[in-house]
Amino acid sequence: MYADWPLLSLVIWTPILGGILVLFAGDKEPAGARKIALVVSIVTFLLTLPLYTQFNTDTHLMQFVERQDWIAAFNIEYYLGVDGISMPLILLTSFTTVIVIISAWEVIQYRVSQYMAAFLIMEGFMIGTFSSLDAVLFYIFFEAMLIPMFLVIGVWGGANRIYATLKFFLYTFIGSVLMLVALIYMYTQSGSFAIFDFHHLKLSLTEQVLIFLAFLVAFAVKVPMWPVHTWLPDAHVEAPTGGSVILAAIMLKIGGYGFLRFSLPITPDASAELDWLIITMSLTAVVYIGFVALVQRDMKKLIAYSSIAHMGFVTLGFFIVFRIINSGHGDQGAGLALEGGMVQMVSHGFISGALFLCVGVMYDRMHSRQIADYGGVVNTMPVFAAFMVFFAMANAGLPGTSGFVGEFMVILASFKASFWIAFLAALTLILGAAYTLWMVKRVVFGDVANDNVAALTDINRREFLFLAILALAVLGLGLWPDPLVEVMHPTIDNLINHIANSKL
Repeated sequence: MYADWPLLSLVIWTPILGGILVLFAGDKEPAGARKIALVVSIVTFLLTLPLYTQFNTDTHLMQFVERQDWIAAFNIEYYLGVDGISMPLILLTSFTTVIVIISAWEVIQYRVSQYMAAFLIMEGFMIGTFSSLDAVLFYIFFEAMLIPMFLVIGVWGGANRIYATLKFFLYTFIGSVLMLVALIYMYTQSGSFAIFDFHHLKLSLTEQVLIFLAFLVAFAVKVPMWPVHTWLPDAHVEAPTGGSVILAAIMLKIGGYGFLRFSLPITPDASAELDWLIITMSLTAVVYIGFVALVQRDMKKLIAYSSIAHMGFVTLGFFIVFRIINSGHGDQGAGLALEGGMVQMVSHGFISGALFLCVGVMYDRMHSRQIADYGGVVNTMPVFAAFMVFFAMANAGLPGTSGFVGEFMVILASFKASFWIAFLAALTLILGAAYTLWMVKRVVFGDVANDNVAALTDINRREFLFLAILALAVLGLGLWPDPLVEVMHPTIDNLINHIANSKL
């Protein structure tokens, strides 16, 4: 039914054009801007569903492919397609955007049309990043999505928003420039900007190492990995709630996606040579950043550092595969590690987005993110407290929630490579419980701390709606991860075979 549809183009350009339409609605009609934005986001989400329902799980080949000449002189194409790696992330993007639009419905009163438009346009750019199979097209979308986020933080952010936006932009832009240099070099070697042509380049180890390092800077900043993570807490603290949700749920995943689409298949030998570097950076994020989260006084900063620690699991899963393959445990453990990293990315999108929304719900009422200003919230907001405790448990990796599945898969795979790597990785379950439940204890439980907490009112129907949807997503993925894992199998298996057969 959808074979002849330019489905990916529709999914990319519908929110972008819808965002432009919302801009035309203007601030004189904020109610109209909200309604148009909601309709466009829901339509975009519905358009992404056939990517899953019509997805063929028996092949690793790209699906829903669109390919047209764009700039023929340089062999640049408008080339789109999805596989088991990119398709789940596109669905996560369209799903999260609907949640963000609903969450901002009553909260944003200043420049409503611009706010809604920024998120719709950003959605189109992010989906374009995940579905681009031409390196130039990928790079354009990769850079373009920074602009709406820059504006969201800079216009609707907190008191130090200018500092946070400049830091965010400089970190990400500098990393991207190095990636562009690597892409241009590979074009000179292949005569094409098609990403799959890069996969089959015969590069020397020196060339691979230099290209790998260029990609590492670009994608490590996006994840963000230790030690290039310092922009993230500042960006989260200053961003409005919707900005924090998209930043944590989607933008960080683009770094992880980049490693799978570029670093591992293009530079497999360099990835194997330098896996110790990524594993060290990942374990540092898991352990050290976990301790940093413990001492945070601002709820947003704590969740931001938690995101860095959890994303460390993702990069660990992606690069532990070389140790597993070399250990002689076969491809099964490598597949478990890669699929665990992917599940963790999707799960973290649900959980981190939900936690930032919980903080936003409280901030809308008390205009404070400081843990010390709260206490006994369960007495005045019992329904909200139930949601927050549930998402906190998921963040700590409670079995039955999505937070457990990806981390368990990566830890299990790590044992096939090294007991000590698995041991250090497993510390996140202890540290995650420590900093998350310590925050919940001080914010939610106990006696009512002050008159401001006593005056709080429980969540309304709109807030219940988006928290309930996210709770179902976290629970559903935690109890039944197979529908997600199933679509990844052929793509992950093909990637492992490519890595194993690419030895110099």
